[in-house]
Amino acid sequence: MSQHLYLLQRLTALLLAPLVLIHMALIAWAMGDGLSGGEILARTRGSLGWGLFYGVFVGCAALHGAIGLRTVGREWLRLDRRRAGGLGWLALLLLLALGLRAVLAVTGGGA
Repeated sequence: MSQHLYLLQRLTALLLAPLVLIHMALIAWAMGDGLSGGEILARTRGSLGWGLFYGVFVGCAALHGAIGLRTVGREWLRLDRRRAGGLGWLALLLLLALGLRAVLAVTGGGA
């Protein structure tokens, strides 16, 4: 099982690298153009493309972080597999819920 998690974490890292670079470039561009938060939201509301981009971003980040926290639980906190797995699942669910809520707020018009 941990070999699969190792590979999954490496895969999410491969996906996150370009997503983070694109995200940072967008921030630099928006700040350079002096866009306000309202102007940015006006451009992202109702956008399926941005929703998919940031949905994939959130999914990869949540998986990557949850696997990492599981590993920290095992290696540093000396948790048994069951407790470390529970920590990982809790982190995954929390990160997904918060991240997807933010994606919906930015692209779907909700809060």
